[in-house]
Amino acid sequence: MQTSTPFGTDSRTFPSLRGRLESRLFRAMPGPLDRRAEVQFESPLATADALLERAEAPHSLEEIECLLAAESGDWPVGAQVAVKLARSKASVLAREGPLHVSVVFPVYAEHERILQPHEHPLGEGFLDRKLRELAWLFGGPGDGTASYEILVVDDGCPHGSGPMAEEILRARHRDAPARVIYLFDAIEQELPVTAALRSTEDSQKGGAIQLGLWEATRRPRPGHVVVYTDADLSSNLGQCGLLLQALEDEHVAVAAGSRRARESVVVKSSRRSARGRLFIYLWKQLVPELSYLEDTQCGFKAMSADTARYLVDRPSEAGFAFDLEFLLRCELTRRRSVAKVPIAWVDSEAASNLNTLSPYLEMLQGTARLSREYLGERPVTQAFASVIDALDEHAWERAIDRFGPRLEGVDPALDRDALFVSPAELMEAAA
Repeated sequence: MQTSTPFGTDSRTFPSLRGRLESRLFRAMPGPLDRRAEVQFESPLATADALLERAEAPHSLEEIECLLAAESGDWPVGAQVAVKLARSKASVLAREGPLHVSVVFPVYAEHERILQPHEHPLGEGFLDRKLRELAWLFGGPGDGTASYEILVVDDGCPHGSGPMAEEILRARHRDAPARVIYLFDAIEQELPVTAALRSTEDSQKGGAIQLGLWEATRRPRPGHVVVYTDADLSSNLGQCGLLLQALEDEHVAVAAGSRRARESVVVKSSRRSARGRLFIYLWKQLVPELSYLEDTQCGFKAMSADTARYLVDRPSEAGFAFDLEFLLRCELTRRRSVAKVPIAWVDSEAASNLNTLSPYLEMLQGTARLSREYLGERPVTQAFASVIDALDEHAWERAIDRFGPRLEGVDPALDRDALFVSPAELMEAAA
């Protein structure tokens, strides 16, 4: 009787496939992947190109991905990333018609990571690397029918990340399709997309992304797709093709990278924290329409230019909960219109803003506002919203200590309808 892996691939093909991969491609791949190191940064790109040359058909890459996902502990992380990259580039090469991709990311307090590794202990050279990733995926400027651009958004960085990005572009990438825009200037000019902002202090990432999407879509372009991401190197932009492929389904409004899917490749220094577990549980209580998603906050999403224009037409959330507002508006327009795209994610935590800003409670309170605005008054949902509104940071920390361990074994995908923490318990713990 024929047996199959959990991913549907005939297990009898794995031994010969495994042997070819071990001997020809993956044997020399690095185990731990440090993307700050030049050789390890280039290695997955080169291996992905080698896979594309050897692949007999697109499904061959899918078979390799199935093998590596089924035996992830036996394969170097670089190899798993390379397969994602190869699938991404294959989808771009197979596309017909024009394509223009705008990539938007904010640079608040990124003055250290924007430097090269030899210039600062936390340096990643992320602007140089992102340009390299896009050039690898789409070809250099002017090559073929695909084009791309990067929009760097300085959302009031007190350390001058925006001017630093401009200087890097002038010094090393004068002809690159990249530019820097400033949230402060947009507010001063009273642009419609910043109407709700009095200063850059009113925005935490959301205002910057909204401005970037607005700026990117001002001029109509055929085949225009907008991607927004984070400044760091956690998600290789060479994977944009995976998002583009998901958007080919006319039912899909947003292709959202996911770090929690079965086929995702994730390298993270620690397990999901108690803080993260409680955050996920509570936002699902506030916006149950999105409960089929496990990773709303992944900084790697794509949408058509038309969808981007719709989403920035009247945004109400300029903080870290802006992702949830985008997804909720799409969901209320058309059910199940957000596609979960498994990606490779090598976390860059050393200089992460989340380590210093601790935005979880603020995101929950922003989500409570969105719930009222878009979903109306629902007894259970609004009971949670009222308690969350009343929390301060000390009460939030007490709630994490009490309920984080309780949620340790909870799978957000399978257990989203169970009430593991009630509004009354949350209020009691916070009191």
